[in-house]
Amino acid sequence: MTYRFRSALPLANRVFDALCAFLLLLAIFAVANLDHMPEGVEDFLSARVTVENVLLLVLFLVAWNTAFATAGLHTSPSRQPLWRQALLVVHASTVGTLPLSLFVLTSQTGAFRLSMVGAFWVAAMVVEVAGRTLITMIARDLSRRAAARVNVLIVGTGPRTRALFHGIRSRRFVQHQLLGFVDSPGDHEVPPEVRERIVGTLDDLEAILARNPVDLVLVSLPVRSCYAKIQQAISICERVGVEVQIDLSDFFSLSLARAMFEQGEEFPALRLTLVTEDYRTVIKRLFDVCAAAAGLVVLSPVMAVCALLIKLGDGGAVFFSQQRYGYNRRVFRMYKFRTMVVNAESLQASLESQNEAQGPVFKIRRDPRITPIGHLLRKTSLDELPQLFNVLKGDMSVVGPRPLPLRDVALFGEARLMRRFSVRPGLTCVWQVNGRSDTNFDTWVNMDLAYIDNWSLSLDARILLKTVPAVLSGAGAA
Repeated sequence: MTYRFRSALPLANRVFDALCAFLLLLAIFAVANLDHMPEGVEDFLSARVTVENVLLLVLFLVAWNTAFATAGLHTSPSRQPLWRQALLVVHASTVGTLPLSLFVLTSQTGAFRLSMVGAFWVAAMVVEVAGRTLITMIARDLSRRAAARVNVLIVGTGPRTRALFHGIRSRRFVQHQLLGFVDSPGDHEVPPEVRERIVGTLDDLEAILARNPVDLVLVSLPVRSCYAKIQQAISICERVGVEVQIDLSDFFSLSLARAMFEQGEEFPALRLTLVTEDYRTVIKRLFDVCAAAAGLVVLSPVMAVCALLIKLGDGGAVFFSQQRYGYNRRVFRMYKFRTMVVNAESLQASLESQNEAQGPVFKIRRDPRITPIGHLLRKTSLDELPQLFNVLKGDMSVVGPRPLPLRDVALFGEARLMRRFSVRPGLTCVWQVNGRSDTNFDTWVNMDLAYIDNWSLSLDARILLKTVPAVLSGAGAA
């Protein structure tokens, strides 16, 4: 997967460079000649486009992309810092802009002027640096996550399972980190190195998945003789929300073909994933990065005012950070503007008896720990703005189930609740636009699970559109 991301980046850069040059040139020409632009559809369709202009445009776009290719900006990504890439982009933009002088020399009507060349050069540098930086950051993020260590739990201890174990131990499957085996060994002999890594039986699988950050369950049991056990393992993984792969190497009789261990394909397997994994997830991540970056820039004055008010209030820390559970039960540190007194977490134990929320969450509508400015920040949801940094880092998404504290998750009474961690947590979610704090625990958990099962880009868009009036009205904010 890492290779696919790296190999796709040069193509993405070439397409971006061509579109950037074409659209910027078109925009600058249109703005500079607003008084002479065709009026209405008929005038536009009747406007004459000469062969000479088309050839000049093609020549310019070829020269533009050649300048970037010569600068080494169309190759696979390197590890050089972003500032170094920015300098290369400035150089390539300067060289690539020079052919635009042909438009000035050949323009018989004076519609294309030298000032437009200068405007294009400045705009192109800014857009190219910003755009390529964004593309590189997203590609590196996707590549890093694709190459991240995968925590694996193996169901079975038979001969084929042992072969898989030796493959992982010998680093043939470099991404896989073996957490242990789950099985109830019968008559077959289990080597000591496998036996000492058995973490429980199949009956313990649900509890093991609920307690540990498991990315993948590999079921390596004989299909014909252990069908019921395989079905049990699948049902448990579905309930908890963990991806499962089932070894099918003994399901078919092979005469000439043979099962090969390859990176990412440890055995002929049926892969059962519980969440959407296609191009839409890439679009979602691209939107997250763009939205978070734009939000941090546009809202930076608002964040500065919030920080100043908090500091003037009691002189304490501006930000509040807390460990939360994220994707696949990975723990990350979430950031918010501090809305409570400095020692709020240590005071929570003394307030447990006043908890008004149903289920494992902790909520007090008139929480005595909230500061005066904290009430305002919570009512307007401004306290959530620092989480844009979490979105930019990849710990969170703009839309997704809200991240929960370790204390709340430790009180989960059902393993099925863990399925909410099969996607990245988000800034806003379904239940936040349908009552927020007024929604009880069971209702919002069911909303989260329904969101995961029915996720689509259009669903995210609808949630975002509903978020704005929900935040402005302050309904259900606590």
